[in-house]
Amino acid sequence: MLADIKIKNILFLDIETVPCAANFEDLDATFQKLWEEKTVWQRKEEYTPAEYYKIKGGIMAEFAKTICISVGYLFTEKGENHFRIKSFYGDDEKKIIADFNTLLNTQFNKKQHQLCAHNGKEFDFPFIARRTLINGLKLPKLLDIAGKKPWEINHLDTMELWKFGDYKHYTSIKLLATLFNISTPKDDIDGSQVAKVYWEEKDLERIKIYCQKDALTVAQLLLKYKGESLILEKNIEFV
Repeated sequence: MLADIKIKNILFLDIETVPCAANFEDLDATFQKLWEEKTVWQRKEEYTPAEYYKIKGGIMAEFAKTICISVGYLFTEKGENHFRIKSFYGDDEKKIIADFNTLLNTQFNKKQHQLCAHNGKEFDFPFIARRTLINGLKLPKLLDIAGKKPWEINHLDTMELWKFGDYKHYTSIKLLATLFNISTPKDDIDGSQVAKVYWEEKDLERIKIYCQKDALTVAQLLLKYKGESLILEKNIEFV
């Protein structure tokens, strides 16, 4: 039940990812061929491999990389919710993931700890796990779910919670933020623009700010689900 979710045990997060190469033509020949094979059924005759790479290359872990992971946790002071947020970001994916995993291994490694993201079970959590292995790193406990029963996996998903058992229902974080009168995280760029901002504008700071807003919105949504007060702007701390 929502009432049983302990806010203080949750690490909220959002990630931003981009294609490993700016353009399909920049991939080596082997990966070009593998991309064509992997996406043949999704593309059908509507898109060329190069066109589809522009659209979907940034969300497939075998062909994309992580450029930002923003994390935050909630705590209470004087009866008000506070949120402390930190970002791991840059061009060096291995360092980003290693630093994030160190945080999990040292600060969020107890049985009661949970991860929470919007559509995290479909995207954020498996993406980080796959890229962890691709970079030759070991999985932290919270991402090492092999052999676990569903109720043993400490992953929360604000999109899944909103489904209430309706498996076909998808609701964007932007729509939910609007419904609950939460400041929208999409007031500058959205996910479809991240690759352009990264590869063409080379503006990692802009991407980091966008990612942090999403992580904050995930926390705000869960508070709303639980009928609790939102985090005031004055109570948001950046580390």
